[in-house]
Amino acid sequence: MSFFSSLGDRLRQGLKRSQEYLTGGFETVLEDDRPIDETLYEELEELLIAADLGAMMAADFVNRAREEVMFGTATRARDLRPLFRRFLEDTLAAATQPLDLGHRPAIVLMLGVNGSGKTTTCAKLAARFKADGKHVLLAAADTFRAAAIEQLTTWGERIGVDVVRQMAGSDPAAVVFDAVKAATTRQADVLIIDTAGRLHTKSNLMDELTKLKRVIERQVPGAPHESLVVLDAPTGQNGFVQARVFHEAVGLSGVAVTKLDGTAKGGIVVRIVRELKLPIKLVGVGEKVEDLEAFDPARFVDALVPAG
Repeated sequence: MSFFSSLGDRLRQGLKRSQEYLTGGFETVLEDDRPIDETLYEELEELLIAADLGAMMAADFVNRAREEVMFGTATRARDLRPLFRRFLEDTLAAATQPLDLGHRPAIVLMLGVNGSGKTTTCAKLAARFKADGKHVLLAAADTFRAAAIEQLTTWGERIGVDVVRQMAGSDPAAVVFDAVKAATTRQADVLIIDTAGRLHTKSNLMDELTKLKRVIERQVPGAPHESLVVLDAPTGQNGFVQARVFHEAVGLSGVAVTKLDGTAKGGIVVRIVRELKLPIKLVGVGEKVEDLEAFDPARFVDALVPAG
């Protein structure tokens, strides 16, 4: 797909708050004439934790900085900024993994809690696929909220993509069964399934999602081909916990991080990759249909920590 080729100005603009936070912090902590001492290491670690990289990763970088200083490859405080860029690049290298679209239909199961931007991300992704000439279907399997069905239906009308749906309160598994059957019969290239984000208990939700995966796999062995959790970047630590819960219960193929334009904690992206060993496959950097991008680690680092 053409939009998987790069991240552009929208990503830089979307990460502006995170970039300004880190840049401002580096200018304060890593002043040119400042000696590299224990106080600097402590302040640097605090800055990275506040940017939501997590205590483990902040400590790992500080340890790497200590090694570089000990070996003489970093002699001034300002040398630690390019070192941090390389550290990020190394960490995110494993996150380069495109969506698995080598099937027909390719079935994408979208997961996440209510309010994460899941339904909107489904629609944005469908619009991107359609713009690339693919035949796309959407499935409104969040039947517990009439508003979710209506929202996805409205999006479908707006972008010109058919939505498989039933009445609110219907069995989500029945919707998914119909949607997979429709995608197969109509020879769709991609089926994107919106799922519920909140039931009475966490175990109830996970049981329901596991059931949906079984329904899909019975019709199309090996599917769903993608199980993506949609995380709201401004939730920070809570988003990380959400990803871990979904991954443990359902098994994820990757993460779509939304609302990066609304937070100074873009570091959550790095933490997900480092600690959950999950690739970031999509990032959302705005409200417009086109504000959904494939994840490109090098461009992400450039946007988060400019080289200058």
